[in-house]
Amino acid sequence: MPESPKLPSKGDSGMSTSLLYHGFGIRDCEHRQSCYANGIITFCVQIKPRFIKCPNCKTYKVIRRGTIKRYIRTISIGSKSVWILVPMQRVYCEYCDIVRQVNLDFAEPQKSYSKAFEQYVLELSKYMTIKDISTHLSVSWDIVKDIQKKHLKKKYKRPKLKNLKKIAIDEISIGKGHKYLTIVLNLHNGRVVFVGEGKGAQALEPFWKRLKASKAHIEAVAIDMSQAYISAVKKHLPHSTLVFDHFHVVKYFNDKLSDLRRKVQRNVEHDSQQKALKGSMWLLLKNPQNLDDQRDEPERLERALQLNKPLYKAYYMKEDLRQIWNQKNKFEATIYILDWIIRAYTSGVSMLKNFAKTLNKHFNGILAYYDFPISTGPLEGTNNKIKTMKRQAYGFRDKEFFKLKIMALHKKRYALVG
Repeated sequence: MPESPKLPSKGDSGMSTSLLYHGFGIRDCEHRQSCYANGIITFCVQIKPRFIKCPNCKTYKVIRRGTIKRYIRTISIGSKSVWILVPMQRVYCEYCDIVRQVNLDFAEPQKSYSKAFEQYVLELSKYMTIKDISTHLSVSWDIVKDIQKKHLKKKYKRPKLKNLKKIAIDEISIGKGHKYLTIVLNLHNGRVVFVGEGKGAQALEPFWKRLKASKAHIEAVAIDMSQAYISAVKKHLPHSTLVFDHFHVVKYFNDKLSDLRRKVQRNVEHDSQQKALKGSMWLLLKNPQNLDDQRDEPERLERALQLNKPLYKAYYMKEDLRQIWNQKNKFEATIYILDWIIRAYTSGVSMLKNFAKTLNKHFNGILAYYDFPISTGPLEGTNNKIKTMKRQAYGFRDKEFFKLKIMALHKKRYALVG
């Protein structure tokens, strides 16, 4: 806070009132004095008499009851902080029967900064962290956060749901101790439209209420094969098409394949065979076209597969599984997936049989991809952005602020610096 200068007489003016208006957005005031001390520039202004009115009923028929000094931070000049000193007029209104301070056009009541300063902070927020802005402007970290939070609340707290057509639902881990957030993404524009605490059906309850009130017509929903999400979507969106994300289907199979590899490794007697299987975990999960010839990965994988026939069958069935989503149309995909299920049942491998039952259970949701070619892939990308944002901020103490930042994530851009 700058030192309080002595107010000069009305005729003393070291700076143009017009410049204050055009440079700092200061309206309804006239310049009285400028001073510089301790690296801080202070402009003393006075509210023009014709703009003194009741802040409640807006009448000009008021009785003046003295002034109170108010310092307001505004945009810096170079590296120098700039403050506006305003003697705030207190008035008594006969209509309202109250005594209040008049309002300022260039600053919100009870705020220590101007609207121009607020806008400048928001512009810097596109390129700098909260800590960088607070250091650059020599203000409190909380002031910068409060400015951002107010802006985010105004623009993103309650996004419109009326035009939603296709959405994706998934959860993201945000910390130790099984802390999760459930995210709903608009697949049309990549915007997060809901952030719920926890995971499962309970976390989505506020979203269903808002969606019902918006009267939106959801055509398709992309989810993983979580029974909680399946039940919730069928209950609240009975006329929407469920589309099971193909990346999650393949990932689920890879998890089962890893379990089979560990089981085979435990039953192998020779150390050399155990070593070959142990080093094959990532090779089993890799796509064949991604195997590195220079590191002999194709040969190492083939040696591991030759040690166990069930593992051999499961691996090549995995490659066939990925082709379900590469068929020309839904009819050919139906024939292909039925053939895959039959081969899995007749393979003699219990892991493949169990997975075939899962595939058969979710048959329609998998084939729905050919009616609505959507997935939770864009949501996975959003989840990576959330983790990056959280890591850059070293966590968020204010959970509401964290949710608002997620809602505005579609506006954020990441680029390499160098």
